[in-house]
Amino acid sequence: MTIAPVSSPGWHRGRPLQGQRAHVRGRDHGHGQHGPDAGQSWDAPDHYSLAATWFPLQRGDGDPCFARAAGGLWAAFRTPEGTASLLVTHDGARLRARAWGEGAASAVEGAPRMLGLTDDWSAFDDEAYLATLPPLVREARRRHPALRLPATGRIVEALVPTVLEQKVTTLEARRAYRCLVRRHGTPAPGAGTVAPAGLMVAPDAAGWLGIPSWEWHRAGVGPQRSATVMRALRSASALERLAARPAEEASTALQTIPGIGVWTAAEVTQRTHADPDSISVGDYHLAKFVGYALTGERTDDAGMLRLLEPWRGHRQRVVRLLGASGVRAPRFGPRITVQDHRWH
Repeated sequence: MTIAPVSSPGWHRGRPLQGQRAHVRGRDHGHGQHGPDAGQSWDAPDHYSLAATWFPLQRGDGDPCFARAAGGLWAAFRTPEGTASLLVTHDGARLRARAWGEGAASAVEGAPRMLGLTDDWSAFDDEAYLATLPPLVREARRRHPALRLPATGRIVEALVPTVLEQKVTTLEARRAYRCLVRRHGTPAPGAGTVAPAGLMVAPDAAGWLGIPSWEWHRAGVGPQRSATVMRALRSASALERLAARPAEEASTALQTIPGIGVWTAAEVTQRTHADPDSISVGDYHLAKFVGYALTGERTDDAGMLRLLEPWRGHRQRVVRLLGASGVRAPRFGPRITVQDHRWH
């Protein structure tokens, strides 16, 4: 995947560490004798937070595909060329990406999009547009100038854990995902040497399809959700081609798969396409929260869409900023009880 430079505040085209295609081999003195297979660095934008940018990509603090590093983060994933362990560090002035594994060059080449460096906020940050936004959103943008939307371009990687989150608590879904990845994934390139021990790459489509029904049940995933994963991944190659299509087209195509609706498609394209407009309609909490933040009263999905309509094209940005504003809707009644049917 080739990432073209864009004209947006804080984005500068990076310079390869060595070579014309950001591909290096050899000794990296910061990591012993196991030098990276590819690397590149970029001037960091004036306001940037790696942790905040990658937050939507991680399925909780225990996600086995991510790990903390001194001054940065690790991520492990699949590319068309193979698996990769990607280490990104940020020293304030520079962002540096180093990768190991067969997919290292592809991982580094796609890093600018994954790091949110191609996410252009210039139209949103125009004074005339900011003036149309509620004071709460303007203040949140002022306090969170580092907010960026990442784009991985990896549909299967985003789709499976999103399906697992359908109609269950976040705690249940993340527990199931951790269990399945640790049991059926593969160790990340360099895990235990250059990369943290325990860093994992999630299964590929064939790996997910090969998980027997009792393993899904043991992880706490009901038959409806596991069946949706199976249906979707039987056309995995077609799914991955959606990454090259506009987010709206990709969302529409995803929704042709039984079991995948507006909510699931939106949650996927927010991560794969950095979709600045998609809204997770059908979310258990979102409409109530958006209504309370903007009007002081709860609302439903239709009411949320009416409230956000003036900012069509940037509605996901508005929602993210509302989430960063610190406003929290009051809770009424008991929390949903987490059910554990794994041993039934």
